[in-house]
Amino acid sequence: MNGANFSLCEQIIPKSYVQQAQNARKTIENDIKVFLEHRKWPSEGWDDAKIELLLQELALMDSNNSPGNVGAGEREGRVVSSLVLRRHFRLSHGIGRSGDIAAIQPKAAGSSLLMRLTNCMALDVIRMTGVKSAAACLLLPLATGMSLVMVFLTLRQVRPSAKYVIWPRIDQKSCFKCILTAGFEPVVIENVLEGDELRTDIPAIERKIEELGADNILCVMTTSSCFAPRVPDRLEEVARLCKDKAVPHVINNAYGVQSSKCMHLIQQAARVGRVDAFVQSSDKNFMVPVGGAIVAGFDAKFIDDISKTYPGRASATPSIDLFITLLSLGSKGYERLLKQRKEVYSYLSEGLSHIATTHGESLLITKHNPISLAISLDHVAARSLSQAPDSSDSTLLGSMLFTRRVSGARVVAPGSSKDIGGHVFTGWGAHVNRYRCPYITAAAAIGMTMEDVDIFLSKLDKCLGKFSAKVTPDVLLSTDNTKEEDDK
Repeated sequence: MNGANFSLCEQIIPKSYVQQAQNARKTIENDIKVFLEHRKWPSEGWDDAKIELLLQELALMDSNNSPGNVGAGEREGRVVSSLVLRRHFRLSHGIGRSGDIAAIQPKAAGSSLLMRLTNCMALDVIRMTGVKSAAACLLLPLATGMSLVMVFLTLRQVRPSAKYVIWPRIDQKSCFKCILTAGFEPVVIENVLEGDELRTDIPAIERKIEELGADNILCVMTTSSCFAPRVPDRLEEVARLCKDKAVPHVINNAYGVQSSKCMHLIQQAARVGRVDAFVQSSDKNFMVPVGGAIVAGFDAKFIDDISKTYPGRASATPSIDLFITLLSLGSKGYERLLKQRKEVYSYLSEGLSHIATTHGESLLITKHNPISLAISLDHVAARSLSQAPDSSDSTLLGSMLFTRRVSGARVVAPGSSKDIGGHVFTGWGAHVNRYRCPYITAAAAIGMTMEDVDIFLSKLDKCLGKFSAKVTPDVLLSTDNTKEEDDK
């Protein structure tokens, strides 16, 4: 409501009441003015009313919401369902144009503005969490794997003869399939065991670069966030090697934004060597629905080239989700979540160590992994005379936990294999052909609470206890009485 309308209101109700409402409106408008002027992530989170007011104002800037607008084209932001329209805050044009996902749409000024502001806040997040020298970032309406595909396709434009991607092994399907989907040949570098940790084999990467020839290599793709007992790749050493050999370096930082250690590793790698881009999931780091990823880097032109590689317009939903979430949290709210996550990690580590000792197992020592933890399952797995573990009993533990509504924990037993696009991985899930023992992993990810840890540990303790009782698999999986008991 503008000043003239407020004046008219004074003719209907007492002036003092109108002035009070006008002052409240001015306070909200001033916060919005500061946000638009500085394009910075607010330190204090906004309430829903303020966010909704801004979204309504942005929606009114789009042509499909203009009174009297007549659309004569094939794409006019028409939405038949009022429920769908409300779900998207009447922002239906999407983002970008046919040749650039970051371009401004003439028909969608509000949606374009939202997209630009979201990217500005995302860059603030990247810098605040540890990668201070990041030059630019881009929120893509794609999950991490497909966003990595976009990075590879952009690199292909400057390295047309390249056909290989060197990849230190990480047993997560999308990390591998993104290479195949982009049309490149993966060169798998097996990890080396150091204590309990699986670490990057730097000499093997160097040998492969020499063997294949630098010009034939699209990039080295490393990983910063991963399941224990694998730990983040040696990013600094890889970055130095890539700089020396003139080979691009892309980092899969899927859920690393929530870890100051992962972000520090990326910052240091860029300082001492070469990092072309690093990609992080929006849902894993900011607790929004799946469907978006932030591509960031140290060369603004390269990030701009990625936006130009994306064909056509795109859904604005990931931008809307992240825009609302970041404004709702504010930088201080997100910092509190990061602090809480570190506390939960320590709490989970102590709890798993106690559970492991109670059942004759051990917490694997993976100090270089700041998010994921693992305990051995030697006494859970059935053993032959040669002490080779049979995977059946250890994987049964995962089924037991799932039936008791524990999700995300991963049981890994030696001996399994997986065929992905014609490439066979032995020991799939363990990041190595054969790890020394079966194990179960759990992650202290952002949003997890101490109460979540207590419930998980209680259920894990009860499930492990059932193995020592030597009951049959049918009894182990029975949820008739046990599930009710576990829920108490």
